[in-house]
Amino acid sequence: MRPVPTIDLTIGALLEDRRVRSVFQPIVDLSTRTVVGLEALARGPAGTTLEFPDRLFAEAREAGRLGELDMLCFERAMEGAMAAPAAPPLLFANGEPGVMDQPLSPRLMELFAARPPFRAILEYTERALPAVPGSMLRLAGSIHLGGNGIALDDVGADPMSLAFLPILEPEVIKLDMSVIRDPDSEHSRTVAAVVRAEAARTGAVLIAEGIETEAHLLTARRLGARWGQGWLFGRPGPIGNVRNFDPAAAGVLRRSRPGFHQPVGTPFEVASRSRPVRQRVPGDVEAGLIRLRETAIDHDCAVVVVSHPGLAGLLQGLAAPGRAVVLLDQPVGGEFVAAVVGPGFGYAMCARDGAMVTVDDLPTAAAVSRVLLSHTA
Repeated sequence: MRPVPTIDLTIGALLEDRRVRSVFQPIVDLSTRTVVGLEALARGPAGTTLEFPDRLFAEAREAGRLGELDMLCFERAMEGAMAAPAAPPLLFANGEPGVMDQPLSPRLMELFAARPPFRAILEYTERALPAVPGSMLRLAGSIHLGGNGIALDDVGADPMSLAFLPILEPEVIKLDMSVIRDPDSEHSRTVAAVVRAEAARTGAVLIAEGIETEAHLLTARRLGARWGQGWLFGRPGPIGNVRNFDPAAAGVLRRSRPGFHQPVGTPFEVASRSRPVRQRVPGDVEAGLIRLRETAIDHDCAVVVVSHPGLAGLLQGLAAPGRAVVLLDQPVGGEFVAAVVGPGFGYAMCARDGAMVTVDDLPTAAAVSRVLLSHTA
């Protein structure tokens, strides 16, 4: 049982005195059990009303100071890892979805400029994906500039995470513990197949969460996970408790790709770099929209992005738990663009003036979608 807090502490006092602390849970290689990284988890001062994260973040949200708390948690995680006797190869830290539109704090920029001896990996949850896609992509770009990376957390808990995987292309995909607990359900088999295929396509590393038994470990490896975390390997605690780091772990992850999440150019320009441009004839746009709509309806998990209010009718009836539909307020570059992307498939139609480009390969359709989403608030 949790101890009963004895000291009342306000969120304002906690933030002003920077009284957030980090505990760290090991992430291990499932073959060798060497520690490849640590996940930093935020806590308030021990024995206070804000010690545990549920109350801590609820109070910050109610006070309108969630952004400050989120940034402070990231700063404290970085500071703790940089001051440790032995730095981890990888440091994982979580980002709150509702405040991803804020810039990195001066203190965090200072810490990154100090060139820490580890790669920082920012974890998104699926809640961030449809809520703030533009901010999500911009933040990913900032993280990659410093040679760091991103992870998509809790994959499998919500179908939205599968839909956004090809757009985000994270360095790390973290399988939700529900997949490990019930690996033979239809849902878990689908999730495992999707993430294995995406990892093979992009070079992402799979991490299985919630490993508590040797049986869970065997299941995680069967599902394709290379790394894992859970109570079998260690509970969250002081960073000094963790040893046996694998110094080569950071090199296992794909190298950072600055600029990847915000391609240069308009959607039409991005599409035409790899696909031929043709003259537009009457009925082309309508036919393209019909195909796009049918593609979205045929898949439970999909992201549909439309660049022009005049195409809003395309989105009617597409809403579903695994589909995100995004309509931009105004066209990008004066173009008519619509794209649909999901696990293993993609299609986009880009038209301007008298020319048109259609793409039916996933990488290009995802790049077109990233251009569009980068223009969302």
